[in-house]
Amino acid sequence: MATDIVAAPGEPEEPYRPPSRATTQSGFFTIHKYGQGKWTRLGTLGVAGVLGVMTTFTLYQWLTAYWPWQSQDTRSLHQIMLGVSILFLIGFCALVFRITNKPGNVDFLIATDSEMKKVNWTTRGELLGSTRVVILFLFFIAIFLFLIDLVFSAFFQMIGVLLKAN
Repeated sequence: MATDIVAAPGEPEEPYRPPSRATTQSGFFTIHKYGQGKWTRLGTLGVAGVLGVMTTFTLYQWLTAYWPWQSQDTRSLHQIMLGVSILFLIGFCALVFRITNKPGNVDFLIATDSEMKKVNWTTRGELLGSTRVVILFLFFIAIFLFLIDLVFSAFFQMIGVLLKAN
């Protein structure tokens, strides 16, 4: 905290400043710790958005296939189903916004973002070199196991456990 810091001798202490109004506001549309963990939050919201759209589309398909009664006016029936699906999507978006703005979840996403910045990502050359090693090793193991299988097959045919194929 700023009040816990002791100033060096001869330097004036910094006066106490109360938090700005933007950080003390609370409400449904207030973003908790705005600007921190930006990319992790955007990625989470993007995945949740794709999930919401796919679920809404599936709900609309399910409603059109399994509606309990049939009506003469199918256009108004489809409009009702579309309205129900859109209401579901709006409710889902509100729920996702609320869940991703809870202080505990926000702190987790901010911590995740800071940990991802500490990761030592491999370069393109290292990645290609490692991929080549894995593929070559895979072929080597496949050829080795094929040869071992031929040796055991010949051995078992020689001692009479396996019959020769025609």
